[in-house]
Amino acid sequence: MKVLKIAGAIVVCLILLLVVLRFTGFEPKNCVNASTLACRAPGLWLRGQPVATPADWSFTDKVPAVKVQTQTPFLLPYSVSAWCAVYNGNLYLTSYRGRRWVENIVRDPHVRLKIGDQVFDSTFSLVDDPGEKAAVLHAKGKKYPQWKVPPVETATVFRVMPD
Repeated sequence: MKVLKIAGAIVVCLILLLVVLRFTGFEPKNCVNASTLACRAPGLWLRGQPVATPADWSFTDKVPAVKVQTQTPFLLPYSVSAWCAVYNGNLYLTSYRGRRWVENIVRDPHVRLKIGDQVFDSTFSLVDDPGEKAAVLHAKGKKYPQWKVPPVETATVFRVMPD
């Protein structure tokens, strides 16, 4: 009986914690360069003003980083701050190392992007065309000159699609 009371109290505390986190968001930090542990720490929900996905993302050329919220297998969101690039008016995010957010997108491509105070519900599409991948990596290299452009075959490239 005592074990059930303790287990019930733990469950209630976890539910209360999730409710508080849902309202506070617990977003990742706004970091231009994720060199510190605090900048690499993921967040949960992204909050902001929902807006329609634009046809042309070139306004993000002036944005140092965007936030992307994915869905974990445990039904909790997982959000990170990431660099982005625009090619032919489309927005792209790339990764060349195994990252949890990449695995989440491959499993469930429905994401939420946050740029400034605006949030965009979108779908990510995996880019397979080597020419498009190379062009995106080149555009990202121009936007972030400190970034070492990886070989095309090792990069994972996602195009943001309207949801």
